[in-house]
Amino acid sequence: MLTADEKRRTCAPETEFEAVCRQFGDSLFRLACSYESAPDLRDDLLQEIRLALWKALPGFRGECSLRTFVYRVAHNRGLSHVWRRRQHARFTDDLPDVGDPQPTAESAAIGRDRLASLMRAIRRLPIPYRQVITMTLDELPQSEIANVLGISENNVAVRLNRARKLLREALGGK
Repeated sequence: MLTADEKRRTCAPETEFEAVCRQFGDSLFRLACSYESAPDLRDDLLQEIRLALWKALPGFRGECSLRTFVYRVAHNRGLSHVWRRRQHARFTDDLPDVGDPQPTAESAAIGRDRLASLMRAIRRLPIPYRQVITMTLDELPQSEIANVLGISENNVAVRLNRARKLLREALGGK
């Protein structure tokens, strides 16, 4: 039998942290994929991002949008992860098994291969370009990307152009 306190906790409304994880979960996963290809390390990074958000949310003062705040925390955690990884120099190109809604096995294989190629190319970009392209793919406006990274919108546009050029070259385009 549950005590009154236990009943209150089990029926408690969704916490702000849970709401943030639900709202931004897919974006956080994509962001973690842009920083880490190894599934076990990517899961660790995603857990670190969630922990950082859990710790940071009580200090959120509303000086920017919640989305900007979440991305800033997540990208900072991603940068820390990359810096730690450079010290250990463990590289692999394993990618998550991403489900594809295409009806045939062949189209699913093609889709996974294209996604894998794109993610490998994104991970090879210098971090400043990787950051802007990842947030652009998540449909953040340039003004919000500028707020997350603490740079001007013009700098975001320049980085995005350079990132797109490098991706085209890496993927065999002109």
